[in-house]
Amino acid sequence: MLAALLYGQEDLRLEQVPDPTPAAGEVAIKVGAATTCGTDLKVWRRGGHARMLIPPTLFGHEAAGRIVAVGAGVTNWQVGDRVVANNSAPCMKCFFCQRREYSLCPNLTWNNGTFAQYLKIPASIVEHNLLQIPDELPWELAAMTEPLACVLHGVARSNIKSKDKVVVLGDGAIGLMFVAALREKAEVLLWGGNNDRLEIGQKLGATQTFNYHQIPEIPSVVKELTQGWGADVVIEATGVPSVWETAIACARPGATVNLFGGCPRDTSITVSTEQLHYNELTIKGVFHNTPEYVRSALALIASRKIPFELLISEQRPLKDLEQVFSDMKARKVIKVAMIP
Repeated sequence: MLAALLYGQEDLRLEQVPDPTPAAGEVAIKVGAATTCGTDLKVWRRGGHARMLIPPTLFGHEAAGRIVAVGAGVTNWQVGDRVVANNSAPCMKCFFCQRREYSLCPNLTWNNGTFAQYLKIPASIVEHNLLQIPDELPWELAAMTEPLACVLHGVARSNIKSKDKVVVLGDGAIGLMFVAALREKAEVLLWGGNNDRLEIGQKLGATQTFNYHQIPEIPSVVKELTQGWGADVVIEATGVPSVWETAIACARPGATVNLFGGCPRDTSITVSTEQLHYNELTIKGVFHNTPEYVRSALALIASRKIPFELLISEQRPLKDLEQVFSDMKARKVIKVAMIP
């Protein structure tokens, strides 16, 4: 089959590799659509990911498709089923899993390789994070289950109350998904650097949008809009250390700051101990998703209550993948549905 392999920093190659054969407990799917992700872009630019993959490796982690083969012992699935598979599954046995802190499981089974004609799903994912999708749901929408699951996990951990003023920093796919997920819960102030994306943010439910190229003093503007105090909740969705610091500066006393965007390895930020202590801030990182939110994400997408199709900039064949990543780097597209 044709598949994309990551060899290193911005070194992505399309190669012919053997078709996957599912072992016991596994299934193989024919990929209907694989969507690109900001995490994929970061991994491509950095040449790897400390937890999810080590090059050279099959690449990509968001996909939906149809089962074409099942391994021994698989009884709940059959050839022809339309499915979406999360890119991981917890072990369900460790210290953290026993406390239902599944995203912290040190034994997470990771799966990459969605930018290919076929994809093998490991047994633990088949058991815990493989879901059937409705016949009428387009492949590219179902493929967005994984990032939306991460966002719903982030929302749940952000201590958001009704009518809170929430600042979202970042107009990438994740930031825009946060806007969509919060549209009925809070007033969302979205900051980004692309007017087209900010317009999509408005369509997804942002109360107000701001372009930081035109209004760079983010904390002072946030305070002007919140009676001088700052936001009730701030969600950072860029993965840039300086923006993490900006997020903290936007927070009112008693606020929660969700540092959601993953920064490069070995980076750090500076936090005012006075502000953290006397303002009683809650500053937290939130990582990945759990089986509960994978199911919630698919249900929300399948409901069609939110126009998540606005996040798909275009559809492209697999041969265009390298150009697609160049376009993502230049911020010409948000998410692209690769159709192998």
